[in-house]
Amino acid sequence: MTSIAARAVITPAGTVSPGVIDLDGERIGTVSPTSGPVPDRLIAAGFVDLQVNGHDDIDVATAEGADWDRIDGLLLAQGVTTWCPTVVTGPLAGYPAVLDRVEAAGRRPGPRPSIAGAHLEGPFLGGLRGAHDPRFVQEIDLNWLSSLPGVVSVVTLGAELQGAGEAIATLAGKGVLAAIGHSMATYEQALAAADRGARLVTHLFNAMSPLHHRQPGMVGAALSDARLVPSLIADLIHVHPAVIATAFRARADSGVALVTDAVGWRSGRIGGAGVARADGDAPRRPDGTIAGSALTMDAAVRNVVDSAGVPLEAALRAASATPAGLLGLEDRGAVEAGRRADLVALSGDLTPVATWVGGEQVWG
Repeated sequence: MTSIAARAVITPAGTVSPGVIDLDGERIGTVSPTSGPVPDRLIAAGFVDLQVNGHDDIDVATAEGADWDRIDGLLLAQGVTTWCPTVVTGPLAGYPAVLDRVEAAGRRPGPRPSIAGAHLEGPFLGGLRGAHDPRFVQEIDLNWLSSLPGVVSVVTLGAELQGAGEAIATLAGKGVLAAIGHSMATYEQALAAADRGARLVTHLFNAMSPLHHRQPGMVGAALSDARLVPSLIADLIHVHPAVIATAFRARADSGVALVTDAVGWRSGRIGGAGVARADGDAPRRPDGTIAGSALTMDAAVRNVVDSAGVPLEAALRAASATPAGLLGLEDRGAVEAGRRADLVALSGDLTPVATWVGGEQVWG
């Protein structure tokens, strides 16, 4: 039996320090205290990223062949063991080819980050389109949504659009995680979306109706309604650390899902439009609009802990258990007996030093 020891193992029941994980094939057999010398590292559940448009110079919308292997390596280096390739708004006719490539990438053998399914961010967005190409944003097409292939696991749409409730119910009925975002929806419209089955709010505070003390908007709904889990881009550019801290405090019982919204910014083009990044800044369109991020999930965890003062355990849940639960992946996202041994080892400064997928060390 293979064992993984560390000075600290983060479990749902608390920290085991020092601790040892005994593996039973691809799964965790036991987690228990240990004694004697152990590696100076912290073991946590592998990270789950709901929103990855690309990394470095790779855009998932155009990735093929070796591109997928390369992005696997980039993900493993940040501790990500499950992810959703994310496709931004484009013409409806272009989606089938992209989704076919995502599906094929998910069938590749060998231990690698699991593709939980594609995340379609658009094309049915609301009044705050951000960096999405306005030429392709359109009204909801229920027939198109009804015929989506099984590779689609998340769809973000505008809660204020005509037919949004029926669209959300259709998605939920197919087992797709319905998300609301890029939207000027009112508080009441956001709650109506939750009534129909929406469970995710795409990137809290960014591209959504703001919080006002008499008009709570989407932010108010995301912070107050336990049925909705907000995702959050913690690169310290999209959201100020003080606001990150506020969000985690408001959502202490029902959670936040950290996402990177990372893009292949080095390619110079994302979703068919130009993008560039200055040192230390987020990628931007030529007009200055933020177009995703250059964030990694390990950096998101560090930022939340170091800059926003969020407890480590809460930050790690936001990067693993909460997004895994949203996807219905109850076999991962936590270090406990019976779960998949998708794990990340972190140094004292929360930098990844090793990553395991299904009990096999695949990085570090």
